[in-house]
Amino acid sequence: MSTDCLKYYDLTHRWGHGMPQWPSSPGVNAYVKKFHAKDGVYEMEFEGIMHRGTHMDAPLHVTENTPSLTGYPLWRFFGTGVAVSIPKGKWGVITAEELENAEPRICENDIVMINTGMHHKMADTDEYYAYSPGLYKEAAEWLVERKIKMMGIDVQALDHPLGTKLVDHGPGPSHPHLMDEYMDEMGRDVMDDFPHWEISHKTLMVKGGIPGIENVGGDLDDVTGKRCTFMAFPWRWPEGEGCGVRVIAVVDPEQEFRIPDLQEKSHGLAGDRAEED
Repeated sequence: MSTDCLKYYDLTHRWGHGMPQWPSSPGVNAYVKKFHAKDGVYEMEFEGIMHRGTHMDAPLHVTENTPSLTGYPLWRFFGTGVAVSIPKGKWGVITAEELENAEPRICENDIVMINTGMHHKMADTDEYYAYSPGLYKEAAEWLVERKIKMMGIDVQALDHPLGTKLVDHGPGPSHPHLMDEYMDEMGRDVMDDFPHWEISHKTLMVKGGIPGIENVGGDLDDVTGKRCTFMAFPWRWPEGEGCGVRVIAVVDPEQEFRIPDLQEKSHGLAGDRAEED
């Protein structure tokens, strides 16, 4: 089969100075250090943490003494998968049942991209960060049990915002008003409904060895409902707990093109021949 018919899509948000940032964390500062007219070359410098825009997390981000980015084996970053639509609004929780019933069907060894619709709202706002929908324990466990290869989602984090430090988890609450708002709207204590801190991160990456990509966006709508070949490669950074990635989807209009599955047999980090740097 000729590859001339293949179509390529970028599922990545813009990266750079002034991009939206996780609440309570420092932003990315990028500026020109050298200019063509003055220095004969153009060069930029930036400072900031890596958890910005479309990026991949490593287990080390949430659990001490676990693998960094180079702990993921290369086969996890490339392969066939699906982009599924699971529309959600404020504080919506993606369920295992919704993943089970998603179309196209999520199969073992798939790369999975989840489209909630929130990528259209990515901005420096509470709507995107504090009131986002997201994954929680049940759905993360389902993805691990399905033995997927890699996953991405178009929301602020792998975890639901009410499972993060925005409320009374870890070093939080950074946004204590959310706890009162949840009680007013739901009539329940947020800590009763979301008792675990960063549980989706820990389930997917630490338990399942599954690379997780946050803030997927770009052309996501154009590939939703299709089987695709996905690729997203992080830096070769032995100490890295996360970094920006360019997520690309390749679509065959006839839905017949497939990359042979070259993955190893094991699915957890402990059994992978991960790079030792």
